[in-house]
Amino acid sequence: MKQFLIRLTSLLLIFTCLPAFAEDAALNSGNSAWILTSTALVLFMTLPGLAMFYGGLVRSKNVLSILMQCFAIAGISSVLWFAFGYSLAFSEGNAFIGSFDKAFMAGISKDSLQGDIPESLFMLFQMTFAIITPALVIGGFAERMKFSSVLLFSAIWLLVVYVPVTHWVWGGGWLGSMGLYDFAGGTVVHITAGVAALVAALVLGPRRGFGTAAMMPHNMTMTIAGAGMLWVGWFGFNGGSALAANGDAGMAMLVTHIAAASGALTWMFIEWMRYGKPSALGTVTGMVAGLGTITGASGFVGPAGALVIGILAGAICFSATTWLKTVIKIDDSLDVFPVHGVGGILGTLLAGVFSATSLGIFSGFGFAEGIESMAGQMKVQFIGVIATITYTAIVSYIILKVVSLMTKGLRVTEEQEIQGLDIHMHEERGYDL
Repeated sequence: MKQFLIRLTSLLLIFTCLPAFAEDAALNSGNSAWILTSTALVLFMTLPGLAMFYGGLVRSKNVLSILMQCFAIAGISSVLWFAFGYSLAFSEGNAFIGSFDKAFMAGISKDSLQGDIPESLFMLFQMTFAIITPALVIGGFAERMKFSSVLLFSAIWLLVVYVPVTHWVWGGGWLGSMGLYDFAGGTVVHITAGVAALVAALVLGPRRGFGTAAMMPHNMTMTIAGAGMLWVGWFGFNGGSALAANGDAGMAMLVTHIAAASGALTWMFIEWMRYGKPSALGTVTGMVAGLGTITGASGFVGPAGALVIGILAGAICFSATTWLKTVIKIDDSLDVFPVHGVGGILGTLLAGVFSATSLGIFSGFGFAEGIESMAGQMKVQFIGVIATITYTAIVSYIILKVVSLMTKGLRVTEEQEIQGLDIHMHEERGYDL
C-alpha cells in the first residue's frame, strides 16, 4: 500500500509538470478578474467619461464633433492596436521598437498567458490606454480641425508616437531598462498627449475670436458628470497597472484618490483666494491635474507623498494654464498641455523623489533595481521626460505637416468655424432648441 501511494504521488507530480497542467496552474483567476474589471473602467474613462468632459467644455455648436471624434478614435485605435500596435509595443524587438511577430494577434490563443493573466486580456487592457491617449490630444485643437484630418493624424500618431514610447517604457525598451519609473502612463500617456496637443495648437493657430470673445463651456453639468466618470475610471487606469489584485493595486488606488482630492481642493482654494469665488470648472480641472500627475508615480509612492503630489499638481497646473492662455496666448482649447503635459512631467519627476524610503511619513517603496540614490533615480526620470518631450514634439509636428498635405489643410474655413463643426462636418446638432 505504501509503495502504491508513493507511485501515485510521483505520477501526479509528473502530470502537473506537463504543459497543459502548468498553464492552467499559472493562470490566476483573481488577478484576471481584476484586470477584466480594470479594462472596462479604462474604456469607461474615454466613453463616455472623456467624451462628456470635453463635450461640455466646448461651445454648443461643436459638442457633437467632440463626441464623434472620441468615438471614432476609439474605433480606429482599437483596430490599429489589434493589427500592429500591440505587436510593435510589446513583442521582442530592439531597444526602440518591437517586431511584427504578434501582428493581428498571431500565435496568441485563448490559453496564451502574459504573466498569470490571459495575453488577450493584457492586450485589451493596453488597448484601452491606446484609445484614451490620442483622444486626450483632441482637446488641443478642439473646434477647428477637419474631421478627416483628426482621423488621419490620430491614426498615424498612435503608430508613430504612442507605440514606440510605450515600447521604450513598458515593452522592454531602453527607458524601462534604465529603470524609469512610470507605473501607469506619466510619460507614455500624459506627456505624449500634452506635448502633441501643444504642438497641434501652435500649428493650427488659435480659434477665431480667441482672446477677445468669451469661449465659455456650454454645459458644465455634462463636464462635471464626465469628470466624475474619469475619477472612477482612473482606479482601473492606475490600480489595474499593477496587473494583479494585490497590495500594489490597492496602494495605487489609494494614492490616486488622495492626489485627485488634494488637486481638486488646491485649485479650488487658489481660485477662491484670487478671484473671490471658487468655480466648478476649476475644481474638476484640479482633480484631473491631480490624477494625471499621480499616474506615473502611483505604484512607487506612499499616501503622504501622494498628498504633496496632488497639492503641487493643483498649484503648478493652475499656474501653467493661466500662463499659457494669458501670457503667451496659446489656444490649447481644453488645457491639455498645462494639465496633462505639465502634470505628467511633474509626476514623473516627483516619482524619483517620493519613491525614496528615507523620507519618513513621505517615504515610498524604493528606487528601481540597480539605482541606489535619489539623484540616480531623478537622473533617469529626467532623461525619460526629456526624451519623451523631444521625440513627441518633433514627430507630432512632422505628422501634422504630412496630414495637412494629404487633406489639403488641417483647418476648417472661417465660415465653417463660425457655423460650427456639428452642422458642417456631420449635418447634425447637439440640441434642438
